[in-house]
Amino acid sequence: MIHNSVIDTMMQRKSIRKYTTEQPSDEVIETIVRAGQQAPFAYQLGSLVLSRDQKENPFSAPLLFTVCMDVHRFELIMEKRGWKVEANDLSVLILGIQDATLMAENMVLAAESLGLGSCFLGAWPYYAKELKTQYKLPDHVFPVVGLTMGYPAEDPPVRPRYPLEYHLFENEYPVLDDVAVVKAMQVMDEGYLAQDYYRRANYIIPLQGKREETFTFENYSWTEHISRKLALWQKSPRRLLAGFKACGFKLPGMRVGKSD
Repeated sequence: MIHNSVIDTMMQRKSIRKYTTEQPSDEVIETIVRAGQQAPFAYQLGSLVLSRDQKENPFSAPLLFTVCMDVHRFELIMEKRGWKVEANDLSVLILGIQDATLMAENMVLAAESLGLGSCFLGAWPYYAKELKTQYKLPDHVFPVVGLTMGYPAEDPPVRPRYPLEYHLFENEYPVLDDVAVVKAMQVMDEGYLAQDYYRRANYIIPLQGKREETFTFENYSWTEHISRKLALWQKSPRRLLAGFKACGFKLPGMRVGKSD
């Protein structure tokens, strides 16, 4: 494949969970944020809340960005124009989440190019009610993802990815046979086992019910780990829906009880 400084930065990116205590300068932060703003957008519906509190930030990171899907700012603009939002919230959320995540990825790559590391925190939407209170988010602002950032105090290896033929489909989506599925599993699992990832993390998701545990750190790897996440966790959308409701968004068919 072709190599240049931009592509090499992208190919070497990995999640960083240990940081030095050095605080990035305001100039570095401004550069990263401005690079984020230059991402493609539909309505520029992404905004950021920044915390520099290393004592409270996950992983004691010098920087914690809460990446928000933000309709509130443009509602203020529309008010000046004599308009109000009539588009359904589901459509607005989809476009806004696209804006916010594209912005966040630009920030990650800009940070990498400046010698910083980062880690996405995908659980942020499940804490929407708490984050709304903590950061005083107005209605129609929703926390899409957390993003820790700082100068790395570790140098983990780049994690495996699916083989290209399990990822890029030309003209139409193919029928994926056992050969393709098994190959993709081997690439991911053998890659993580070679890095001793889950043993180092000392983490196997516990089984529930009568299913017998047959895995150890010798064979527990990525495909089993993600399978357990999707099979055992978040079977109900109630907590997510409660977060959307708390942030002022109404979705089709939304029913959230008082306890939520």
